[in-house]
Amino acid sequence: MGRVKLHTRKTNTMLHNVLINGEWRASSGTATFNAVNPATCEPIDGDYPVSPWEEVEQAIEASAAASREMRGWPGERFAAFLEKFADRIEARADELVALANQETALPVSPRLKDGELPRTTDQLRQAASAAREGSWATPTIDTKANIRSMHGPIGPVAVFGPNNFPFAFNSVAGGDFAAAVAAGNPVIAKGHSSHPGTTRLLTEEAFAAAQATSMPTGFVQLIYRTSHDDGCKFVGHADVGAIGYTGSRSAGLRLKEAADRSGNPIYLELSSINPVFILPGALTERSDEIAGDFSGSCLMGTGQFCTNPGMVVLIAGEKTDSFVTAVAEKFSAAPVGTFLSEAVQKGFLSGVSALKDAGAELIVGGEAGGGSGFCCQNTLLKVDGTKFLENPEALQAEAFGNGSLFVIAADAAQAEQIAESLEGNLTGCIYSATDGSDDSVYDQIAPALRTKVGRLLDDKMPTGVAVSSAMNHGGPFPATGHPVFTAVGMPQSIYRYSMLQSYDAIRCHRLPASLRDEAPNETCWRYVDGNWRQGSL
Repeated sequence: MGRVKLHTRKTNTMLHNVLINGEWRASSGTATFNAVNPATCEPIDGDYPVSPWEEVEQAIEASAAASREMRGWPGERFAAFLEKFADRIEARADELVALANQETALPVSPRLKDGELPRTTDQLRQAASAAREGSWATPTIDTKANIRSMHGPIGPVAVFGPNNFPFAFNSVAGGDFAAAVAAGNPVIAKGHSSHPGTTRLLTEEAFAAAQATSMPTGFVQLIYRTSHDDGCKFVGHADVGAIGYTGSRSAGLRLKEAADRSGNPIYLELSSINPVFILPGALTERSDEIAGDFSGSCLMGTGQFCTNPGMVVLIAGEKTDSFVTAVAEKFSAAPVGTFLSEAVQKGFLSGVSALKDAGAELIVGGEAGGGSGFCCQNTLLKVDGTKFLENPEALQAEAFGNGSLFVIAADAAQAEQIAESLEGNLTGCIYSATDGSDDSVYDQIAPALRTKVGRLLDDKMPTGVAVSSAMNHGGPFPATGHPVFTAVGMPQSIYRYSMLQSYDAIRCHRLPASLRDEAPNETCWRYVDGNWRQGSL
């Protein structure tokens, strides 16, 4: 969502170091950038470097060397690191939260201190548990054919973190990082320009944890930024095993093209409008409650969630008209939050403009201002179902922020057509009556919506993403680059950073511990001759 303003290195300004091959050192690049406090629109002291290609290549070489050194290491080694890292984050929580608040304007409490930071350490510990126990690797044994297989590390992983979660999705502490390490891989973190200082502090603790647990020097590395061309070279490098990316669709697709040319798997989280269908019976039963649920979900965090409900489908009628009016009043009365950056503000206004150009009518908001720093008014638009179906692609433009589009269908059949016309999304939700009066309409819409979303919800807004083993934080394109994988939830998220490794007639003592006749531990589940079991053969 826009470009960070770059400048030439200043001699009188602190330049923060990169971490390459176990050494915090000055970057050899000449271009730098500042973080900006979005609440004040003022730069934060300290410059961060844009790494030139030779520096990126040095990081890749060091990561590849670490990957070779770690071949065959047991999951316990990686579990010990992840747990030590989680402990160190908690010991530095106050400093991390204060800097993240300064760089993102996200509130200290309850968002950063009480929510996101504990979530981050929890998922690191969940990843540690999965790595130690080993069932995630699905050890599979065919005793008759003497063929055995399991998932193992894929090699150096590059993680490109997003702007909106400085802890839980950070390139050096978030879910992608945790999953990559649990699979046994080194990580090169590419920090996000919105919160480079927070990423630097997290990397300091990751590096200290790596040293304390005797990991290779290239196990955790950090660069803050590259040119777009060097970013493409980075993801296409032969020594990179896989890439995790969360961000804009345009940048993600450019990286995907480069990775695909080299055959490197890249896991993308791009854009999602997370449609919510509210059926007539539900409005009759509890219209005020749903209006409150929706307004709270859409405006929470200034709408800067990948699961923000950016589109609501309703069926025309008096109850719908009253609902739209009630939500508009709530949006007008609610305080206006601060965006993460000027680029997010510009992107939101661009998205609103695109929806209006496509035929949507502005109900409320739609202008810059209304709050502190980088901000825009709480915004609602609407369009009728017929017009939506005439131009569905343009009317699914993402306006990332505190806004949403109401689509008013003529009837249930048109609501089903709208569901069929949707692009891929992370989530989709249906609110229906509890007395069964909406069941026939639900049965029309749900099968169509099910194929368009990674997570289907009933009577619940989609904003929260629980760190659960059953969670799917993924979905069909363009929500993600591949509908099979999730970015949240252990052990499922680990598979993205693994490769399936088969052993045919290998002598038992040469096999990985999880594939030998003797079980690696008492709790690891193995698929033996068509049955899941624990214990030794």
